[in-house]
Amino acid sequence: MFQQIEDVVHFVYVIKRPGVDEFLIEMAKHYEIVIYTASLNKYADPLLDLLDPQKTIRFRLFRESCVYYEGSYVKDLSLVNRDLTQTIIIDNSPASYLFHPENAIDCSSFIDDPADRELHQIGSFLSGVKNVNDVRGVMNMWRQWPRIPRIQHVEYPDFYDEDEREVSEPLQV
Repeated sequence: MFQQIEDVVHFVYVIKRPGVDEFLIEMAKHYEIVIYTASLNKYADPLLDLLDPQKTIRFRLFRESCVYYEGSYVKDLSLVNRDLTQTIIIDNSPASYLFHPENAIDCSSFIDDPADRELHQIGSFLSGVKNVNDVRGVMNMWRQWPRIPRIQHVEYPDFYDEDEREVSEPLQV
């Protein structure tokens, strides 16, 4: 992709994480998708236009929406005017969600692994927990999905055997 920034043409090479197109389409059925990036909009907007041809992203927030705190740009979820019991941030940098770790899915960084399946795992988890009363009690369980404790309002996959759960005590979330 060629991008002109301040009268200079740059060649930008981007690889989509495997499953990103399906992830965005499926998650848009259940969630409001907001991109919250510490990048400047002049860099991020052209990439987001290519990433989201189906227009599943409802809002875009850039660096000016972040809080500069101890040398890092933090995505302060309390500033986005959304119910924090239903707000989830997916990010590869713990510094980015420092103010709201209980709302975070701590994904790994993606470089170029065509066998990467992380968005499939996250998407399956998010589809299962879409009806919980408060996401802050379950976000840290995404890597164990579907082997998580019995939780009210969670939709477990049909193929999953309840007897295989490691914890049998129901959690109230």
